Amino acid sequence: MINTPADEPKKEQTWMHPALQFLTFCGITIFAVAIGYFVGAGIIWALYGSAPIMAIAQSDLTAPHASNALWILQIASTTLPLFVAPVFFAYVIVKDPQDYIKPSFHFPIALVVLVFCIMFISSPLIEFLSNLNEKMVLPSFLKWMRESEDSAQKLTAILLKMNTVWDLVFNVLMVGLLTAIVEEFMFRGVIQTIFMRWTKNTHAAVWITAILFSAFHMEFFGFLPRLLLGAFFGYFVAWSGSIWPAVWAHFINNGTAVVVTYLYQQKKTTINPDDQHVFNNKLYIFSLLIVLFLMFVYRYITLNKPQPQEN
Repeated sequence: MINTPADEPKKEQTWMHPALQFLTFCGITIFAVAIGYFVGAGIIWALYGSAPIMAIAQSDLTAPHASNALWILQIASTTLPLFVAPVFFAYVIVKDPQDYIKPSFHFPIALVVLVFCIMFISSPLIEFLSNLNEKMVLPSFLKWMRESEDSAQKLTAILLKMNTVWDLVFNVLMVGLLTAIVEEFMFRGVIQTIFMRWTKNTHAAVWITAILFSAFHMEFFGFLPRLLLGAFFGYFVAWSGSIWPAVWAHFINNGTAVVVTYLYQQKKTTINPDDQHVFNNKLYIFSLLIVLFLMFVYRYITLNKPQPQEN
C-alpha cells in the first residue's frame, strides 16, 4: 500500500466545477483573442496604414500589403492568443499543467509510427466524409454559411500562396507545427480534460471536444472530416496521457496539406489538394478497417506500457 502525504492535494479536489472551468476558459480565450486583434490591427496600422485592414474586412486581398497584414492579424489575433489562453489557464487558474496540458514525453516510441500510419491510411476515410459533407443541403436561411466559407477559403489561399522553398518552410512551421501545438493545447489539453472531469467518461469527453474542435473552424462543409480528425487526436491523448502524439498527428495532417499545395502550385504534382475524388469505395472500406485495427493496436500498446517507478 502506498501512503499519500496528507498535505498533497488530489486532482479531483479542485475548487472549480468543470462547468465553471469551461466558462472561465472561454472567457480567457475570448479576451486574449480580442486583445490580440487590437494589437495586430495596431501593428498593421503602424506599418501600412488603415487600408490593408479595410481590405481584409472586405475580403479584398489584391490591395497592397494585404497578404502581409493578413499574416500579422493571423498570428496576433489567433495563433498567439490560442497558445497563451490554455497555458495561462493551466498554470495560473487551475495550477495543474500536467493534467490540463499533458506535456509529458513518457509514451512508447511505437506510438509515433502508429500515428503516422493512421494519419495517412485514414486519407480515404477523410475523403469519404468530405464528399458526404458536401452533399448536405443547407436550408435557405443558412446559405450565408457557404458564402462565409468561400470567403475564408480565399483568405486561406492567400496565406498558402508559396513561391519559394522558404515560403514552404515558413508555412510548414506556422500552419503545420505551430497551429498543431496551439490547437492541441487548447482542445485536447484544456477542453478535453475539462469534459473528462465533467462527464467522467473518456468517449464522451473525446467526442464532445471533437465536435467543439470542428465547430470552432466554422466550416460546415468540412465539419465531418474534421470531427473524425478531432476524435483521432482525442483518443491519441486520452490513451497515451501525453499531448504530443496528437500534436504529431495534427502536424502530419496540416503539414502534408501545405506540402501538397506547394507541389501543386509549382506544378511538381498533378494531385490537386482540393480534389476530393481520388479514392474509390473499396479503398474507403479498406481504410476504415485498417484504421480501426491500428487504433486497437495503439490502445493495446498504451495499456501495456511500462509504468514509471515510484520512489
